[in-house]
Amino acid sequence: MPFSDFVLALKDNPYFGAGFGLVGVGTALALARKGAQVGMMAFKRHCMITLEVPGRDKSYHWLLNWISHHAKHTQHLSVETSYLQHESGRVSTKFDFIPSPGNHFIWYQKKWIRIERNRENQMIDLHTGTPWESVTFTAVGNKRDIFFNILQEAKELALRQQEGKTVMYTAMATEWRPFGFPRRQRPLTSVVFDKGISERIVQDVKEFIDNPKWYIDRGIPYRRGYLLYGPPGCGKSSFITALAGELQYSICLLSLSDRSLSDDRLNHLLSVAPQQSIILLEDIDAAFVSRDLAAENPVAYQGMGRLTFSGLLNALDGVASSEARLVFMTTNYVDRLDPALIRPGRVDLKQYIGHCSEWQFKQMFQRFYPDQPSAVAEQFAKRALSVSDQISAAQLQGHFMVHKADPVKAIQNVEMLIS
Repeated sequence: MPFSDFVLALKDNPYFGAGFGLVGVGTALALARKGAQVGMMAFKRHCMITLEVPGRDKSYHWLLNWISHHAKHTQHLSVETSYLQHESGRVSTKFDFIPSPGNHFIWYQKKWIRIERNRENQMIDLHTGTPWESVTFTAVGNKRDIFFNILQEAKELALRQQEGKTVMYTAMATEWRPFGFPRRQRPLTSVVFDKGISERIVQDVKEFIDNPKWYIDRGIPYRRGYLLYGPPGCGKSSFITALAGELQYSICLLSLSDRSLSDDRLNHLLSVAPQQSIILLEDIDAAFVSRDLAAENPVAYQGMGRLTFSGLLNALDGVASSEARLVFMTTNYVDRLDPALIRPGRVDLKQYIGHCSEWQFKQMFQRFYPDQPSAVAEQFAKRALSVSDQISAAQLQGHFMVHKADPVKAIQNVEMLIS
């Protein structure tokens, strides 16, 4: 049979025609599906923009808070519980609803944005023990401005919620984490030092903050250290808290007696401290003692953990130490500190904070009893000073708290200050 007759026979065969038709339809559908996939990939690549924010990024919680304000109609929610402290001292509970893991859509700046919150239960954040999370924003277009606007709004929203409050940070592994809830800012006038001391420190700090160029032009490292020393209960830590509120700064609490703290970790923590923050090293004498005092007890000089004394010195003023840094140290026993630790460059300003003077007695009396005349405050100051010249601000405040509504009894029972 000629080949042409064979082809005509196949053409007229109904089974072959049906099979060929099915193959053709299947091929056409496969090509269409592949074309749709390629087209979608090309559309996503050239006509859509995506932003992924991992859970460890500083803006992650800002964005979750921002999403909760814009995705109010979503039906799949997670809850975050927080506590609010009011001016009266009363604490109330606040519930914030945020979108749960999954896909959510919001309308923002005349565009639909898909928000995908992912939670990887198979991956655990080793620092917190919580599942690894991320959030992904997807929008039509190729301009990044929309994501910059979202990040800026999220940041401003977070700052408004912290306005008038001081944020405390504590060191967790290799990063700083907020410690508790932001505290209401303490007025600088609430801490009464002897005349001129508070003003001197504040002026020095503000001069440092306002003049970075002066340091750069002269090749001086842009960092400054302060040491407040004196008897316990005289207001050293309280002043630093009030100073942070005055400067609109946060406070990074760092314990040198932490057994897990090493030289490398200390250097890293000082380098990655949040911007506009005060690094606070309290009771610095508890971590290391002077080399002279350590002659009889070498173990004490080496510190309690893996941190070495030389590592501390290098972190404060070494080749690899960070700049744009404000460090405050406190101690009750300045004579126990090694001279190398408090030399200029590591400690630029030392200030003794002692027991209450006559001026402090008067100022604190007037602060607790503002309706009383100055003569009554002077009377109290003289009587208190005659009782003892070794009264701390904490003792005096406790005395006023006992007689908060009766200034007469505060004067009559002044002997109770040393009881």
